[in-house]
Amino acid sequence: MPFRFLVPLAVLGAVVVPAGQPATAASGGDLPVVSPTPQSISRAGDPVEVPDRVRLVTGADTDPIALQRLRAVLRSAGAEQLTSGPAALTVRLGAATRADVKAALGSTPVPAHAEGYALRVGRSTIALGGVDAAGQFYAVQTLRQLVQGHRIAGAGVSDFPSMPLRGSIEGFYGPPWTPAERLDHLDFLGDTKANTYVYAPKDDPYHREQWREPYPAEKLAELTALVDRAVANHVRFTFALSPGNSICYSDPADTAALLAKFQVFYDLGVRSFSIPLDDISYGRWNCAADQTKYGAPGRGPAAKAQVDLLNTVQRQFIATHEGANPLQMVPTEYGDLTDTAYKQTIRTTLDGAVQVMWTGTDVVPPEITNAQASRAAELFGRKVFVWDNYPVNDFGRTAGRLLLAPYDKREAGLSDHLSGIVSNPMNQSAASKLAVFTMNDFSWNDRGYNRAVSGRQAALYVAGGNSRTADAVQFFVDLNHAAPTFGSQLWQPQSPVLKGKLDRFWASYETEPRAAISEFRTTTRQLEQAPAVIRAGVPDRLFLHDASRWLDATQVWARSMAAGLDVLSAIDAGDADRAATARKSMEALAAAAGQIVVDPAEHHQRGPVKIADPYIEEFVTAVQARHDESLGLPPLVELAKGKTATQVSDYDAAYSADKSVDGDLFNFSTTGGTEPQPWWQVDLGSSADLEQIKVYNRTDCCADRVKDYHVLVSDQPFTGTLADNLAKPGVWSHHETAQAGNPTAIPVTARGRYVRVWLATTVNTELNLAEVQVLGRVS
Repeated sequence: MPFRFLVPLAVLGAVVVPAGQPATAASGGDLPVVSPTPQSISRAGDPVEVPDRVRLVTGADTDPIALQRLRAVLRSAGAEQLTSGPAALTVRLGAATRADVKAALGSTPVPAHAEGYALRVGRSTIALGGVDAAGQFYAVQTLRQLVQGHRIAGAGVSDFPSMPLRGSIEGFYGPPWTPAERLDHLDFLGDTKANTYVYAPKDDPYHREQWREPYPAEKLAELTALVDRAVANHVRFTFALSPGNSICYSDPADTAALLAKFQVFYDLGVRSFSIPLDDISYGRWNCAADQTKYGAPGRGPAAKAQVDLLNTVQRQFIATHEGANPLQMVPTEYGDLTDTAYKQTIRTTLDGAVQVMWTGTDVVPPEITNAQASRAAELFGRKVFVWDNYPVNDFGRTAGRLLLAPYDKREAGLSDHLSGIVSNPMNQSAASKLAVFTMNDFSWNDRGYNRAVSGRQAALYVAGGNSRTADAVQFFVDLNHAAPTFGSQLWQPQSPVLKGKLDRFWASYETEPRAAISEFRTTTRQLEQAPAVIRAGVPDRLFLHDASRWLDATQVWARSMAAGLDVLSAIDAGDADRAATARKSMEALAAAAGQIVVDPAEHHQRGPVKIADPYIEEFVTAVQARHDESLGLPPLVELAKGKTATQVSDYDAAYSADKSVDGDLFNFSTTGGTEPQPWWQVDLGSSADLEQIKVYNRTDCCADRVKDYHVLVSDQPFTGTLADNLAKPGVWSHHETAQAGNPTAIPVTARGRYVRVWLATTVNTELNLAEVQVLGRVS
């Protein structure tokens, strides 16, 4: 969908946006918002009516790709005939230095930057002048956004990218994108003035494990189509090979195999190449010859071997192939600011033309500042090229999530220290557009980036320009706003808008329950209606497919919350029967929402989709507590968190039994795996009346280990075998044959102090548990 049009977010006028400043509204103007934010945009006159007949003036210098897009833009604006003869409106496209283009641009300055352009919409003439072919293409992309029906806003634009490299790297783990998804993504990159797509899917065997082997003909045909589509969008298709797990650096045959594979793609039209050496060990060599040549494995020797390979490729392949762009590489030490023998070797011996990628201060950094980027440039001896692991969702703490929030916590001014930024997107390609749109906005003009404006523009893009649909998309973004790091902290918060509304609701409920309930019903209705609005209004079928299960869950959770309001309303009215009925509905809907899981064909991680967590679940729990209080019951509390946990054996100290009662669903306990019928247990410290036990399985892998298991409750410590304890008087037990979920909720009617989870298998195996929650009442 390369020709999507944006509806103006705000009315602008008499506005000049110098480099470093976001566009702001001014009285009397009618300029639509342009994305990415231009370096300079100003009002040049009144809007221009597009007549049926338009004169189109081109030359030998005109970029044919830009011309094709320009024709489509003009036809969409009402031009039925594009001619070289006289017409009321003349449109000139070509190099900014061409005499007629230069004259028509008038006072609109032409930037002295690669990929820059100048555009001027005058009363009878529109001029689009590019510094180069890409600049012409970007001028057309801006003109597309100035179209309003059959009129084009009278604007002068002088614009260029702040960073040379902008776009995405398909570098995640898990199911790679399909050919259709990649083609769609390349069109999206063209729409957002991004110029880089790095092909590096970890699960493509010919990229990583079988890197020496040629691609089969069918796969090569798919990649050829991608290269052609990239060219049609002025995107550099960057072919990457990741040989680090098996290469013998000192073997000329391996170097020759890599160069031969690069040559195949050069012949297909590829001019950008990358060698990622991430996620490998420099604690071992892959061949004895490397030990002989470079010495014992370690940081310095690994860097020396890598530099030999990289310099050979840069000097013998890149430098000798016409039009080839500088080689890119991902270092093994890609996510820190620690100076080491590895970085010292890269800094002092790697060819200065090679571009080095860096992820920030961690694999997923909570921020990237100018000081950090400057230090990284010092450590690697050049401006670094940021591989930003956002909105990628291939690691444990992203299980069940779409990461949709606008780009944030990357400091204005990074263009002074970086050669570019590429996003590592989600397994869901089309859903990634919401975040990647804003990242491309930032990398084009980091000093002019306005997060709120960019987020709205991204929503409008996905919504096909429809404002009501964009509102629903933004509501959905808020429900999927969390951005995890590898640690327990989020670098972007979950659902800040909904959380604020919930906080205000409960504060108001304490003093004016009826008014609070009435007001909050507006939110639950919006929550319930948003999926239908999105499905009816978003033209991007791939996006709807990606978001489908999250949209389903949103609707069910909304109904659960609405039933929760019914519970509170009935309590306020003193209607016990209605409150009980509404509670059953609320709980049944919450359980149903929790059963909507990630499509295993789309993602390697398992488990339920997450929506506005934990705030919706906390709302349901709070309503349950209010209802219990109305019945005179003591509160239902989680009794296991932080209590003493043990297991039959420890696989490792990092996976000790207490990891399953620490409140963190992404830590897990693991037994040694050397005994049959392994068990895990928690001592609650004292007896309590228990009502429910929740068993949370792992989501990253190995979930099938936790099935056919017993849950036991006792007032006395467990001794003996599983069979012994199942036969003991006073021991309550429950047998689950199915694989544990996230969670599996087990109703309990027992009083006890000790809770044990016990696998029934008689084969030696590991017992993994992410978390065990024990809910009971303590008077």
